[in-house]
Amino acid sequence: MKPKLDNRKDFTRKMLSIALPVVFQGLLTNSLSFVDTLMIGQLGENAIAAVGLANQMFFLISLLFFGISSGSSIFLSQFWGAKNETNIKRVIGLSVTVAFLGASFAAIVSYFFPTQLMHIFTYDPVVVSYGVSYLKIVAISYIFTAISNVLSTALRVIGHAKIPLAVALFSLSMNAIGNYLLIFGVGPFPELGVAGAAIATTFSRFAEVALLLYITYKKHPVLAIKDRTAFKWDKAFLHLILPTSMPVIFNEIFWSLGMTTYKVAFSRIGISALAAVNVNEAIANLFFVAMMGISNATLIMIGIKIGEGRTDLAKLYSKRFIIIALITGLGAGALQALMAPWFATLFNIPDEVRRMAILCLLVSAAILPIKSINMAVIVGILRAGGDTRFSMFAEMFGVWAVGVPLAFFGVLVLNLNIWQVYLLLSLEEFTKLVLGLVRIKQGRWVTDLTAVH
Repeated sequence: MKPKLDNRKDFTRKMLSIALPVVFQGLLTNSLSFVDTLMIGQLGENAIAAVGLANQMFFLISLLFFGISSGSSIFLSQFWGAKNETNIKRVIGLSVTVAFLGASFAAIVSYFFPTQLMHIFTYDPVVVSYGVSYLKIVAISYIFTAISNVLSTALRVIGHAKIPLAVALFSLSMNAIGNYLLIFGVGPFPELGVAGAAIATTFSRFAEVALLLYITYKKHPVLAIKDRTAFKWDKAFLHLILPTSMPVIFNEIFWSLGMTTYKVAFSRIGISALAAVNVNEAIANLFFVAMMGISNATLIMIGIKIGEGRTDLAKLYSKRFIIIALITGLGAGALQALMAPWFATLFNIPDEVRRMAILCLLVSAAILPIKSINMAVIVGILRAGGDTRFSMFAEMFGVWAVGVPLAFFGVLVLNLNIWQVYLLLSLEEFTKLVLGLVRIKQGRWVTDLTAVH
């Protein structure tokens, strides 16, 4: 007998219960990141550029964490749907191990080779000096973030998305307060500038992981690793996990490398262009959080239905989420375009840098609806169905075959300014849109991974 389809009220309630905490957490994270950039911006455009470039290492490693979390979400959601608690713990154990190793490598490189990292982007002595002081302190925080990401993902999958949100509120508030005290030297605290921002970030991320570990072990034993079983991965388990999850991890690594390569291209325009890009990202990320919430809900809800054996619902949900992503992107894009000039006035930057930042924001606002659909399709639908190889192909083709060549062509050959390069790079998103929608229409993206094992 064909299972009854969920009605729209059930669908909407479940979607909002997953998406809204993710949106609020993302909004909180990016709001405080915006405030951090604003505080650092009071030190001048060199400081903004330096911290933006120094954070490219965290950007790279955070995308690795996102890849690991996305890969684990595929299996956690399907195993949760199938009520397989043993494999849930094994997925968490594998995820924590890989994330810890990646974070440790990034921390070692950032601590021992900060100058070389900064020289990838610029040789400006002031910018490099700021960046080195930031990297040597913030490096250890990568390890704390690695574990936090895995635990937060697992809690969302089992229906407790409010916990990571509450912990993030605490952690990020601590970060913002610490930044204010240590950047400017308020009261008895020393004035440390960029180094103060790094110290505040490191302490807040330690507090976040400590609180998440306490809550997980105290309240949610289904996720708590208490013996070596979670780290015993036989060939059958690895053969199930790796072919599906590794493309997700490679996807995020090479996507983040592509974004960093964009920064290399942008740096050829000049320090002012980099400052404009960092201001643009600080503001644009506030509006992008809605897309993150939708893609998280897409992956988890479709993955659970596939794990329950209800592929009919999974395909119905995919159509709904594409429409929701389009509407969300249109709304967020309109708000970003409307508020861009006001946000840009908050930064202590030259008028020309501010003008460039506003134009970049308008371009990114225009393509936000397309980017929103791509997030729902590539990060949500295709990954939920285990079609990770194609999602990797679509992402990599868009970035490396279209985006990266266009970035350098625009900067070195056409001599475009930064907002014009942004406009040229919109072709990356249109390419991914066509590839993703064609794949969904073909209908070959659904695989019940719990049945394979």
